[in-house]
Amino acid sequence: MIDPQRRWAAYADGKPDYAGLLTYGGLPYTEDVADLAGVDVAIIGAPMDELVSDRPGTRFGPRAIRAASAPHGIHLEAGVDAFEVLRVVDYGDAPIIPADPEASHAAITALVAEVAGAGAMPVVLGGDHSIAQPEGEGLAQVHGPIGMIHFDTHTDTATHLWDVKRSHGTPMYWLVEDGHVDPRRYVQIGLRGYWPGEAEFGWQRDRGITSFFAHDVRDRGIREVVEEAIAIVGDGPVLLTVDVDVLDPAFAPGTGTPEPGGLTPRELLWACRTVAASVDLVGSDVVEVAPTAVGSADVTALVAERVVRETLTGVAVRRAG
Repeated sequence: MIDPQRRWAAYADGKPDYAGLLTYGGLPYTEDVADLAGVDVAIIGAPMDELVSDRPGTRFGPRAIRAASAPHGIHLEAGVDAFEVLRVVDYGDAPIIPADPEASHAAITALVAEVAGAGAMPVVLGGDHSIAQPEGEGLAQVHGPIGMIHFDTHTDTATHLWDVKRSHGTPMYWLVEDGHVDPRRYVQIGLRGYWPGEAEFGWQRDRGITSFFAHDVRDRGIREVVEEAIAIVGDGPVLLTVDVDVLDPAFAPGTGTPEPGGLTPRELLWACRTVAASVDLVGSDVVEVAPTAVGSADVTALVAERVVRETLTGVAVRRAG
């Protein structure tokens, strides 16, 4: 295993954030499955955006999130250092093929299943939200049907977009229909705007999917909504999937389909940590970071990186008891 810290070992404070190999949080890097023995979490990049319906650019998301990451430290609220409790590595990017989404999705499925099969939890850096479909498939290969807590402006439960089955607006439909996600253990949080319509919501109601809208968070508060979501997914393996457009674009302008009226980072980060500390989390992701979109890409990448950091902190809290 390559250790990107080795040249800085003589320095008490380690390396500066901006120096050395670009890995998430300066973590050790490997592409060898043998190195996953004893590893708790593996960071994976899924740099693709061929399946977006509006502004592209999420292929640069994993690199931007890694660049926004910083070395570890003790979380001032939770009181733990996730990287002291957990053994975490950067497992590189899935070998996606530009303009071939079928092949790219197959590569993501294989890599996620490889990590999960080795006993580690994959944390996937997107990429557009279509990557949740192969991610969920890879997790289900190892864990069986999973529950899911899904933060998003949109449900992503269309059957097709422009007669195309694979899209960033369709992954959740196919994960449920193909039996990878148990719809009775699937909760959406943060929905707002003008899509989807009655066809999608009717399908969701028929299958027992739970939806919390942005106005539910506003009226009931994030704590009550998250507590109910945790109770719904219950015991068993869970995927946490986070589309950064669940945030108000004032906080995350660098995304392809921004929608005003969203959550604040304070709400989302607390929610991710709480979910991770409360359920049997077997995988997580953060998607739709588009550094080339209008606005401050650094702000969006930074909050996406903190989504990962808070999720890992929650896993560490659960592990530490």
